Amino acid sequence: MSFEGFLFILLLISGAVWGLEAARLKKRRPAGRAQPWWVEYSISFFPVILIVFLLRSFVVEPFKIPSGSMIPTLLVGDYILVNKYDYGIRLPVIHTKVIDIGSPQRGDVMVFRYPDDPSLDYIKRVIGLPGDRIEYRDKRLIINGKLVPEHRIADYLSKSTMQYSTRYVEDLGRVTHQILIDKDAPAYVPRPGPFPFEKDCHYNANGVTCTVPAGHYFVMGDNRDNSSDSRFWGFVPDANIVGKAFFIWLNLNELGRFGPLH
Repeated sequence: MSFEGFLFILLLISGAVWGLEAARLKKRRPAGRAQPWWVEYSISFFPVILIVFLLRSFVVEPFKIPSGSMIPTLLVGDYILVNKYDYGIRLPVIHTKVIDIGSPQRGDVMVFRYPDDPSLDYIKRVIGLPGDRIEYRDKRLIINGKLVPEHRIADYLSKSTMQYSTRYVEDLGRVTHQILIDKDAPAYVPRPGPFPFEKDCHYNANGVTCTVPAGHYFVMGDNRDNSSDSRFWGFVPDANIVGKAFFIWLNLNELGRFGPLH
């Protein structure tokens, strides 16, 4: 069971006890008799659980980064905040969008439920919007026939492995960000298993070309040769979107990591 589901069950139970106490139990209890412990605890925790549930469902939700697929933008162990309303208001638990406020933009760092297993949350950068033609050929990104500008900067040194990686700044128009490229890794993308709209992707020795279907997004990790993303398992449907990552607030291994995402 997800934490969201667990929190929702706690909310229902504590809310039911709170309502039952107000409507019936309090009136039937002899004067001066203390509340049973389960009533007292439920009434005490109900408002706290309600506030937490509403905040993480509709405003902001914390996440912890478990892998290195977004290095150097996000490191393993980063605690981040995710905006839950920029891409529309969705009902908790069932995740149905009820108010359409906005949609992901190219360059956003987005959290979503992994299409192959919606119980898992993934985080990647939005590269392709609905209708875009995305080519990743010889480790260069091409969007709608235009080569995405990039330039090399100082190599990236991983403090955990003490190894250097080739680092570039990639310009997606409204967003510039850093990426890592492993020159020794092959350019081709191993053909994955079946996924929805697989016919819209074509694989060859140089990489992959995909046309993003309506209502879907093409995402990639900034650590390009160490990321499981749309090149391998396909597109992210709008229904799987969780929110937009926007702030790093803690990393216990690097206490100085604090601030907005780029």
